[in-house]
Amino acid sequence: MAKLNELLQSIHVLESWNETNLDITGLAYNSRNVEAGQIFVCIKGFKTDGHAYILEAVSNGASAIIVEDYQEGWDDIPQYRVADSRAALAALSDAFYRHPSQSMKTIGITATNGKTSTSFMTNSILEEHALKTGLIGTVVVKFGDYSEPTKLTTPESLDLHHYFAQMRDQDVSHVTMEVSSSALDLKRVGSVDFDIVTLNNISREHIDLHGSFEEYFNSKASLIREAKEDAWAILNLDDEYSASLVDETKANLLTFSVETGDGDLVCRNLDLSTGRAKFDVEIRKSFTVGATTYEPMTFSIELSTPGYHSVYNSMVAVAVGLLNEIPLETIQKGLKAFGGVERRFEMVFEDDFKILDDHFANYGNINVTLSTLQQMDYNDLKLVYAIRGSRGVTVNRENAEAIAEWAPELGLTEVIATLSDDYTTGKDRVTEEEVEVFQEVMREAGIHVDFYKELDDAIEKGLSEVKADDVVLLAGCQGMDPGAKIALEQLNKARPEMDEEELFKPLKNRVAGIS
Repeated sequence: MAKLNELLQSIHVLESWNETNLDITGLAYNSRNVEAGQIFVCIKGFKTDGHAYILEAVSNGASAIIVEDYQEGWDDIPQYRVADSRAALAALSDAFYRHPSQSMKTIGITATNGKTSTSFMTNSILEEHALKTGLIGTVVVKFGDYSEPTKLTTPESLDLHHYFAQMRDQDVSHVTMEVSSSALDLKRVGSVDFDIVTLNNISREHIDLHGSFEEYFNSKASLIREAKEDAWAILNLDDEYSASLVDETKANLLTFSVETGDGDLVCRNLDLSTGRAKFDVEIRKSFTVGATTYEPMTFSIELSTPGYHSVYNSMVAVAVGLLNEIPLETIQKGLKAFGGVERRFEMVFEDDFKILDDHFANYGNINVTLSTLQQMDYNDLKLVYAIRGSRGVTVNRENAEAIAEWAPELGLTEVIATLSDDYTTGKDRVTEEEVEVFQEVMREAGIHVDFYKELDDAIEKGLSEVKADDVVLLAGCQGMDPGAKIALEQLNKARPEMDEEELFKPLKNRVAGIS
């Protein structure tokens, strides 16, 4: 419960009508969810406009409305006009729940690729230090005994601040959250008090939402540019876009690199021969956080998760650990204990040959995945690729070009491609134009394509050709979500002598493609 006038102090009201200082029981942005005594905030969405649902909201008990345009015919309830109702929703939510993110160390992680893995790695380090943690992201919202699969990478601001309030009430001290570009653009993280922010990498993605790559980058960059003066920003100097923000933030800076040797933290002596990285981290210059001063030194890291991308993700997690004054031994143990996130270069079978599962989303992600394979020891690569559906010709051309560019390095002369028709819905269905551009790039690169309509048939083809010490890569986004399950089921039939429980262990607690 809160007084309306007190809540309104958190936003800039341009005009108001029928002002009354009511007791407010909550907020809502969906008219169907409104309860008696709540403020209804009218959000202009991509498909619907909340202003059109005021009648339903009031019928359900709304006591006041926040609008961007004056609404006639509502003379009996308070109405407040603001410039941006999304920003207002965030500020009002933060105020209603009494600024909960200020009560904990809040870590915001953005990137085109690796947000989920980085947040889980970071959380593993924090948990290893026996801290009470919260985790918000693409896979799950988790704190204490509460765990719920998520629909959005970053929840709507009202839901987000409610989660923070629940975490505060359960004495959570550190929360790690993924911050998507759309969340930044749509003010979902408005009024969140970030203590540590990081931008690891940028590549082409979600251009349909932002209109241009520049706008997409600016959305991501806002997390760094708008960080407060006493916060810390972690930037990757190997990525030109992340590096460009070094002089564009008021926050304290901690930089790192894996390839260039620049930055405060540098990856040295990287060994990826098994697929799982071992390397050293060099602290190149002293820096102080709280009561801890870190002097120049080197310490070792060993990861349980495979992939070159895991090295970059872990460098962020190491930096976060240091900024939270966590002992080096605890950071090492936390990273070693982390087993990975599903479908992120995930090893789902490791016997006489290997099966890797990767979501292969975009040009940058594909480059990192294939560069890891190039550093691994194996005989032959079988690439089973689910073409990315309904993402447009540009994204699919870039994805195909990434495969073509790496093909000579990997000895790849054949790709097994699929539409995955049985497992995709309309929004992920592959169009004729997307098939054509993929085949065009493969043809120009001299790569033979074995083309299958159904995912099961494509995987069966890949497994039928595999030999000892080969790697089968199940690559693709939504169309490949069920790929690991299908592959292991086919292996189970082909090799009945194998321990079934052990074979299917990688699918335990998996969400993608299991239903």
